[in-house]
Amino acid sequence: MMRRRTTLLTSCTALTLALGATACGGGGPVTAGGGDKALGGQTVTVAGVWTGSEQKNFQKVLDAFSAKTGAKTEFVSTGDNVSTVVGSKIEGGNAPDVVMVPQVGVLQQFAKKGWLTPLSATTEKAVDAGYAPVWKKYGSVDGRLYGLYFKAAHKSTVWYSPGALDQAGVKPPKTYDEMLKAGHTVSDSGLAAFSVAGEDGWTLTDWFENIYLSQAGPEKYDALAAHKLKWTDASVVRALGTLGKLFKDRQLIAGGPKAALNTDFPGSVEKVFGPKPEAGMVYEGDFVAGVAHDQFGKTIGQDADFFPFPAVDGGAAPVVSGGDAAVVLKDGKNAKAGMKLLEYLATPEAAAVWAKAGGFLSANKKLGLSAYGDDVTRATAKSLVDAGDSVRFDMSDQAPAAFGGTKGVGEWKLLQDFLRDPSDPKGTAAKLETAAAKAYQG
Repeated sequence: MMRRRTTLLTSCTALTLALGATACGGGGPVTAGGGDKALGGQTVTVAGVWTGSEQKNFQKVLDAFSAKTGAKTEFVSTGDNVSTVVGSKIEGGNAPDVVMVPQVGVLQQFAKKGWLTPLSATTEKAVDAGYAPVWKKYGSVDGRLYGLYFKAAHKSTVWYSPGALDQAGVKPPKTYDEMLKAGHTVSDSGLAAFSVAGEDGWTLTDWFENIYLSQAGPEKYDALAAHKLKWTDASVVRALGTLGKLFKDRQLIAGGPKAALNTDFPGSVEKVFGPKPEAGMVYEGDFVAGVAHDQFGKTIGQDADFFPFPAVDGGAAPVVSGGDAAVVLKDGKNAKAGMKLLEYLATPEAAAVWAKAGGFLSANKKLGLSAYGDDVTRATAKSLVDAGDSVRFDMSDQAPAAFGGTKGVGEWKLLQDFLRDPSDPKGTAAKLETAAAKAYQG
């Protein structure tokens, strides 16, 4: 979510708009030996939001596909604005073959514009056999399957430094109020409680969604996600007020709102697990583990651990998910080879490649838990798969990109404004409704 949502570390600035170029930091195009392979001599171009360790690990999956088929692969990072970048490349006649789409709303937008090719019978059969029906639902438009959710995210996890909590004498909390109270105790011990990635608006939507799902319940969550409930509803104002308890408390946020607004997601993880810790906890999805391990050498389960996002005001503890769906563009120069890539990505074999590397969850129940490298990730993966259809997909990822998935506008920007000044939840709700109404009508 995915959000974007899970963009990590080094940016490929020079390649943000160069979908015809090879990826930076990912080893470039990979050519498998053996021109007698089925796709020998063909090149599959893949675009997605991933950078840094996520891009590096996805490249391992592409390498395995190359070794299996003889195809070359090119991966290019789009940055957070997938919809804008891919749209401009389609219009310019330089469309990639496959796009890893981080938002349900963007997938629906692409399908309705006629940009996508329905997935093959082979892929659909694999989805039916390996995934809970909810994942097929989110990948389908008007009853046709266009998206394969290759990488999933469990976005109801609060990551912490065990040493920091031990030093403060606090244990993982069970409720939101207990979490804020524990945060004050951590702060009193010398570290700020939370590192908040306010520079990346998608992280703020995730905070809101977990609070809203627990506090307002799943029915209102679904209604708000579909914009059948207005953002001016009292339940939204209440959830913003609950989030504002954290945002307005300078003792709880490392550096206060100003510093948070200058901290991106990788930076927020560094403030907890890097060489100079500034905070004891950071909220985000399971992919935090990949950064903590790959970038800062933390042993997951020992140096870095998580507790479930706690229940709010007596509601159930939330389980919010996200994911990146692979889609095939009609206008790609090698769409047929792209479809073969998706058939590969639908297999547990492909998922196992990234699972071994870390920082990855699969919703494919045919992937054995032994494929994951540590007990914490195995437990998280099991929780996601076992949740089945009860999982709620990231709300902003379900929205039109103009509202829930674009940097500098819509929900991302308005929640950044709210972080800067959380004094008026009702006013923020009104602005959110204005932006949402415009985007959903479009």
